[in-house]
Amino acid sequence: MTAKLHPKEEAQRCLLCVDAPCSKACSNGDPVRAIRAIRFDNLPLARQWVAQCSEQELEAAEQACIHYDRPIRIRELLRTTDTLAANDQRQATPVTDSLPDLRIDFCGIHCKNPFFLASSAICTNYEMVARAFEAGWGGVFYKTICMQDIHEVSPRFDALHTEESGDFYGFRNMEQLSENPVRVDFDILHRLKKDYPDRVVIASIMGQTERQWIVLAKMAERAGCDAVELNFSCPQMRLAGMGSDVGQDAELVTFYTAYVKRNVSIPVIPKMTPNITQINQPAMGGYFAGADAISAINTIKSVTMSQSASVSEKKTISGYSGRAVKPIALRHILEMAKNPVMKNIQFSGIGGIETWRDALEFIQLGCRNVQVCTAVMQYGYRIIDDLVLGLQTYMLSRGIEHVADLVGEELPNFVTPANLDRKTMIYPKIDAERCVGCGRCYTSCMDGGHQAITFDTATRRPHIVGTRCVGCHLCRLVCPTGAIGMSKRFPKSQK
Repeated sequence: MTAKLHPKEEAQRCLLCVDAPCSKACSNGDPVRAIRAIRFDNLPLARQWVAQCSEQELEAAEQACIHYDRPIRIRELLRTTDTLAANDQRQATPVTDSLPDLRIDFCGIHCKNPFFLASSAICTNYEMVARAFEAGWGGVFYKTICMQDIHEVSPRFDALHTEESGDFYGFRNMEQLSENPVRVDFDILHRLKKDYPDRVVIASIMGQTERQWIVLAKMAERAGCDAVELNFSCPQMRLAGMGSDVGQDAELVTFYTAYVKRNVSIPVIPKMTPNITQINQPAMGGYFAGADAISAINTIKSVTMSQSASVSEKKTISGYSGRAVKPIALRHILEMAKNPVMKNIQFSGIGGIETWRDALEFIQLGCRNVQVCTAVMQYGYRIIDDLVLGLQTYMLSRGIEHVADLVGEELPNFVTPANLDRKTMIYPKIDAERCVGCGRCYTSCMDGGHQAITFDTATRRPHIVGTRCVGCHLCRLVCPTGAIGMSKRFPKSQK
């Protein structure tokens, strides 16, 4: 008996091949593009890339699949997708139809869309950034430029993978800054701005002294850069007094930001470190020094124990990124955006952004653009297609015409713990048709919750005991089939 197919899980099995054999086998469509849409949270839009494919072509596409385990079940995947898409509020919208414009201003700079490459290994030379711009990215925070000689280690990356798909959920990076000579990098930035005048080119810089910060910022301005980002946050610098050493010191953030602001006329954007208890302290230093915007976050200091990632049998603390850091990044953005002192400053959000929904969350907390790194390292610049299309169709479903109308819209919904509603509750609700009787909810409630679920071993059915349930919803979160939903909220006194 064939196991029930879950679209996202099956799409995650796809290897996203270069020159994909499945698509080459289907002359009237592009199966791998449809699979990408499902994988990157655009399920209701997937069918349009295979709408003209016959059943025979899709069968041929399956046979052409080179997956190391078993071919992707393309036909069944699409049939299941069609059923689920019918219930999605975002109706399938052909890519040729009129969609909302994603233009937005950031620090007075006109941006084609809010999706930028983050300063990192994904943007280290002219050819890379040019390909990204051709693919549709709105701008780049170019890899950080410094005056020191940079000597990298090998290997320099490590990753924590999901077992099913092998994707990164966490990524550790020991890479530092640009290894190019300073003048070479600024020549690259000058050429990029000249060749792509409608894209935003931002230089990321890092100095070790007041003079170095000023010289680098002036070189960025002379190169025609739209803005300059001050890297106060790299967690793996081999030299003291650089990177996150600066970002943890509010006084240094204030001084270096002020030095740069006094010497250039382009926007100045401090990039903050998450490796600190309270990000508002150094961020306010940048704010009072006249910063035009703040970037956050850089990677989180971390340790992985993989022997294969050791350098000559030695290990070290270095930066952690990927999907796992997104909630931490959002927390730092929220704290700065809710700070009543820092009024009118803009934010650029970074940390775990892989899909358009991830990007939307940063925008809804106040970011006017988002920076992506780890997802590009895994999947390539091509993910811009689903970032753009996903955000456009979401805006269309809500009748929103401008990205700026989404900026900060969720901020009023965040309050302090003292102001949360503690007088009402929501019961979990079990859908008997979807429940397969595994008992996971029972085990978790008994051993990690409030012992409010019984389990009938004869019928293999769980039952919620209302007099004991406190509405914590651990059961809903552990249910592997999504069989546990939510009831209406009601006063606790009526329990």
